[in-house]
Amino acid sequence: MNLTPEQKARVDIDAALVDAGWILQNRDAINLAAGPGVAVREAKMASGHGFADYLLFVNGKAVGAIEAKPAGHTLSGVELQSGKYAAGLPASLNPPVRPLPFVYMSTGVETRFINGLDPDPRTRAISANLPHIHRPETLAEWIGAETLDAWVKRLHTEGTGLYTAAEDTKPSSLRGRITTMPPVDPGTLYGNQIEAVTNLEHSLKCNRPRALIQMATGSGKTIAAITAIYRLIKYGGARRVLFLVDRSNLAKQAEKEFQGYWAPEVNRKFTELYNVQRLSSNTIMDSSKVVIATIQRVYSMLKGEPELDPTLEEGSQFESGAEAILEPLSVVYNPALPLEFFDVVVIDEVHRSIYTLWRQVVEYFDAFLIGLTATPSKQTFGFFNKNLVMEYDHERAVADGVNVDFEIYKIRTRITEGGSTVEAGPDTMLGFRNRRTRALRWQSAEDDLTYDPNELDRRVVAKDQIRTIIRTFRDRLPVDLFPGRKEVPKTLIFAKDDSHAEDIVEIIRDEFGRGNSFCQKITYRVTDAKPEDLIQAFRNQYEPRIAVTVDMVATGTDIKPIEIVMFLRAVKSRLLFEQMKGRGVRIIDPNDLRAVSGEEAIAKTHFVIVDCVGITETPLTDSQPLERKRTVSLQTLLEHVAMGGTDEAVLSSLASRLARLDRQCGPEEQARVAEASGGPRLHDLCRAIVSGLDPDRQIAEARSVFEVPEGSEPMEQQVGHAAEALLKRAVEPLATKPELRTLLVELKRELEQVIDEVSVDELLEAGASVEAREKARALVTDFEQFIAANKDEIDALQFFYAQPYGKRLSFNDIKALAEAIKAPPRSWTPERLWRAYELLERDKVRGASGQRLLTDMVSLLRFATHKDGELVPYGVQVRERFENWLAQQGNRGRPFSLEQVNWLEMMRDHIATSLEIQLDDLDYAPFAEAGGLGKAVQVFGSGLREVIGELNEVLAA
Repeated sequence: MNLTPEQKARVDIDAALVDAGWILQNRDAINLAAGPGVAVREAKMASGHGFADYLLFVNGKAVGAIEAKPAGHTLSGVELQSGKYAAGLPASLNPPVRPLPFVYMSTGVETRFINGLDPDPRTRAISANLPHIHRPETLAEWIGAETLDAWVKRLHTEGTGLYTAAEDTKPSSLRGRITTMPPVDPGTLYGNQIEAVTNLEHSLKCNRPRALIQMATGSGKTIAAITAIYRLIKYGGARRVLFLVDRSNLAKQAEKEFQGYWAPEVNRKFTELYNVQRLSSNTIMDSSKVVIATIQRVYSMLKGEPELDPTLEEGSQFESGAEAILEPLSVVYNPALPLEFFDVVVIDEVHRSIYTLWRQVVEYFDAFLIGLTATPSKQTFGFFNKNLVMEYDHERAVADGVNVDFEIYKIRTRITEGGSTVEAGPDTMLGFRNRRTRALRWQSAEDDLTYDPNELDRRVVAKDQIRTIIRTFRDRLPVDLFPGRKEVPKTLIFAKDDSHAEDIVEIIRDEFGRGNSFCQKITYRVTDAKPEDLIQAFRNQYEPRIAVTVDMVATGTDIKPIEIVMFLRAVKSRLLFEQMKGRGVRIIDPNDLRAVSGEEAIAKTHFVIVDCVGITETPLTDSQPLERKRTVSLQTLLEHVAMGGTDEAVLSSLASRLARLDRQCGPEEQARVAEASGGPRLHDLCRAIVSGLDPDRQIAEARSVFEVPEGSEPMEQQVGHAAEALLKRAVEPLATKPELRTLLVELKRELEQVIDEVSVDELLEAGASVEAREKARALVTDFEQFIAANKDEIDALQFFYAQPYGKRLSFNDIKALAEAIKAPPRSWTPERLWRAYELLERDKVRGASGQRLLTDMVSLLRFATHKDGELVPYGVQVRERFENWLAQQGNRGRPFSLEQVNWLEMMRDHIATSLEIQLDDLDYAPFAEAGGLGKAVQVFGSGLREVIGELNEVLAA
């Protein structure tokens, strides 16, 4: 039976209504008592308003209507007609709200919805590819909500009778309640977090469905998001919020953030007020207000799967390459998880997978979408409708003291840059190592072995290349990177793969002469400990000092004590590089740093990127389109096939990869493949895919399937259907046999690596990068130009230029200067300036690894204006001047008692942090604990004023 487009739309809408729990009835067979939700077809409206395609009744009362149109019909033009139905209900029906509040427009492919309870009703799409309709229980809940006026009075005044001008004639909606949210309570939030929450709520009040928050790694995105979620639940009445992550360890990390969050108004923990559930099964509790889940698990639940293998949640979609798949996964309506199940979806660490592989999962829910990211791409902006509500980059975060800045240190070796050649000979032995088992055999080289840098640690392992880098790192660490530090700062090293990580760990332990606990591998293939336990130990314990990972700690994971990030692996994605780099930016309390790194770690003032592969000089891209080469792993390509994908670019890469594997496998491996596949060998699998990709073969298949007459060409759509069918048949053994996919991945891992222990590497360069020096030089130049340009405007600068200057330099002067240089667009801090001078003039700068005090601005100004030939921390200068002054007093016959010296040392330390000391200061800590001003008078007698005056004169600038 051939259906018209409108009839086909109604069939699809009927199915959607039934799925959502509605009972379908014709106009001549109405029985409103048949169930809580009844949809009546072709319902007659009041005179002049025609017939509604569907009239919706909840608990016997009319609440809404559906206007059906054929697929392809633009629905914005139907709004007026739908409005007629909403206003044209017969007077005798007595609905709970007039006009009808809930109006739907659907083509059976897409559905749009108008909620008349909103303060300024606006059409919104609630389905991109499915004719979704809300459940009758949901509409009943919305109809039963209290008015906005009652909501505001109850929530904000707790019965004190506060007058409001809020709507009191109809039930309130989520969007209406959001408009009444009070200003953000600062509590313990940083200024950037307050700004982010405020801007987000402004966007929500404007009813913008999607919003993106871009905040630098480590600047408090998660806490800002939790604050917004708390307020949306409390003040907006949000029923349920989904917090989406892309791997399980980030879900656990988010759960801890929720557990540690204190609601400022009531001083209670979030989890004491609302139930937070981190999904470890496919069941959501009714009491859960916040659900933390991986996107993989939500997809599994939408498919109706009873459970999900937890290992599928371990890997990040960012690093796995899954986001390179061009074809989104399809979803269907699940009554157990209806589209209105969540009011808000917060997507943590958004990246390409949300608008490629997982797009339809994210868009399934009729909810506000809020994205959190440190590294947005242009595609991310597009997905969130360019609604960037917060932009807080690394530079601002550093200036605000929310992040620490970084320096780049390069280590270049001959083999890293040019590869090597091992000449064959009777005494030349090469090792051959099985990738999977790491079993090693040795044989003499029959031919010269030449390899380029791209083959390092993949086809060839040059042990001396790794050793040269690690030895250089060890030797330069206490000299160039962190002068004066005897213990290795917490260091995170990125390796190419698990085997490479294993080699690095072995060489690090050897070169540093330390035990197993000193350096640990943290990858998904560690079997004797849980990865999250290893991460926890790296974060909170003294050892390990060095962690080697591939991608497990690349994004999202919070390890504040990290002070060195080393790249022994190159990446091409700017987004991934920024995420990896971001592991070092987080600030940490000095006491917490010393607890895990020893007393020498005074403060985390910056971190160092050790670039061993030239990554900081490599052009990086926002997105990496899937090319027909080795940029995407074999496992990812096979997963695409397993999920039903037939993207031709992916299958082309897969065919190429299988052909390469075919050439490398011997008879034994080929037999294992044939057994697992049920007959076809690698060559057969590859040939079937290539045949399915052949355009001529696809056209021929379309001619046959669609019986295209001779002399005519099949339509593009017919060719597309035929191509998809061909490709599905071609990959059927791979798609339907998990054991075959597992075997292919294992075979690739088992292929041998060559172990080169012959080539001797040599260091080409180790030092700060050219870019880092140029950046430091530009900063220093700008700073000195600023000083010269403002010498007559800023009091602190007048002190250094005016001779004589009648006013003593005060702490407030220095504070005003620090605030002036910290303000945008400069965003300079004493730490950044000090490190810049240290990088350019190392032999003239002392105290580079110490924590900067505000008074260090004095030292910076004296050095920048060439009054001092050495840059020394102000506190060190004060101590040196004090020791000289104290010695001079003894030589002049003016000795001080031990008690007096104790008081003088307290005064010295006060001047070091405050530039001067006054009599009034002696009544405050630490002097107050020693007896205060009264005691000082007893100790020094009438000479107290003279002593204070001398100290101010001699010790201060």
